[in-house]
Amino acid sequence: MLLPLNDWLPQAPLEPLHLDWLTAAGIEVAILRLDQIDPLISGNKWFKLIEHLHAADQAGADGIISLGGAHSNHLHALAAAGKRFGFNTLGLLRGHPQDTPTVKDLQDFGMQLHWLGYGGYRARHEPGFWQPWQAQYPTLHPVPEGGGGLRGARGCMQLRDQVRERLAGLGWNDYDGWWLACGTGTTLAGLVLAEAGEHPVYGALAVPGDHGVAHQIEAIVGGGEPAYELFDACRGGFAKVDSLLLEFIEETEQASGIPLEPLYTGKALLALKQQIEARRFPQGTRLIFIHTGGLQGRRGFSSKH
Repeated sequence: MLLPLNDWLPQAPLEPLHLDWLTAAGIEVAILRLDQIDPLISGNKWFKLIEHLHAADQAGADGIISLGGAHSNHLHALAAAGKRFGFNTLGLLRGHPQDTPTVKDLQDFGMQLHWLGYGGYRARHEPGFWQPWQAQYPTLHPVPEGGGGLRGARGCMQLRDQVRERLAGLGWNDYDGWWLACGTGTTLAGLVLAEAGEHPVYGALAVPGDHGVAHQIEAIVGGGEPAYELFDACRGGFAKVDSLLLEFIEETEQASGIPLEPLYTGKALLALKQQIEARRFPQGTRLIFIHTGGLQGRRGFSSKH
């Protein structure tokens, strides 16, 4: 693929988050603005892709094949990266053909699309799933859904370094933990690996508990004393929203000026508020909250709700 990957190392701002409920609890939160690293290759998606792209490059592949839905942030970032850096991309999509702003972008970025239906997509975890696709597209390197797995986690390890480089700008000399949304658990696993037990990582589950996120994290970080904790934040299911969540997002955006989306970051921040109100964290706690991006997906969401 001959990618100029080392020529683009996106840097995310780290900003104090000023909200009344944080002030009332005596808790400080700094938000890592991964939504601001790039207009198209946004959020944590690029970091999850880095090691997969290196592996594809080393294997002599001329592109990437991966999976996602009709609003997938992962496929959006992958297709945009393919267009920018000049490698082929192919997306295997959940469900049946539909027109969404994300799908239109995928096509405009040059990604080839295959719709798998719902049964075909559910088969993605079966042992032989990739074999026919690799036979049909032997020059494409397969990447798991969401850029997951150990390679995806390794790419996210550098987020810790970015935060530590920016702490002085906040007047902080340290922090007490991380808080972020979890879809596959890959970014959380990367932070757990990077921290090596020094600071805990708290994950707000954007998917139900039966989606196997805890198992996926364990497969990456291994056994031993867990340095992370998962909280239910899915509010009834993936992509499920309610009036409380939407009102919280609107109020938070007005108060902070930071755009949120309802599937991941909005749910994660609301879950943090609830845990703080339940006195999960003592006064004086300092947390790093990761804005994982995903704002492109708001377009299709707002048209449906």
